[in-house]
Amino acid sequence: MARKDALLRLHKMLLSQREELRKSLRLEIEDLSDLAEDTAGDAADAASDAAHHAVSSQIAELESRELDKIERALQQIRRKSYGTCETCQKKIPLERLNALPYTTLCISCQRDEERFGTSGEDSDAGGWDKVLDFERSQRDEHIRLSDIELDLTSSGR
Repeated sequence: MARKDALLRLHKMLLSQREELRKSLRLEIEDLSDLAEDTAGDAADAASDAAHHAVSSQIAELESRELDKIERALQQIRRKSYGTCETCQKKIPLERLNALPYTTLCISCQRDEERFGTSGEDSDAGGWDKVLDFERSQRDEHIRLSDIELDLTSSGR
């Protein structure tokens, strides 16, 4: 019964986080559109606006990703699969869910995911590309700086 109560509490927390992120994203988008409309000022103002725009868009992107993860967790709650690892199907410990309520993987599967690459929705390419990149990076550790030949003729130097 304690797990069920904890999951209900986490559900309420996810709903609250979702609303906060939606409000924050709305403000970020409004801020970005205000920056796009404001063209007055000198070069320093333009540079400052560009830097602010870059930071705001990065924040909006991070918040959007977090919102997607929260939506995914809420879908799992509706399907009654919340708190179960998507990979190994074991229960995710409550301690992990309390720390990261929108997680879909247990710690062991998350470590494997981080070590060997992403799969599912987050992946841009197949998992084999990640494995090959990992293997290449292991081989590249043995390259010495003296093994690298630089060609500066094409760079105009």
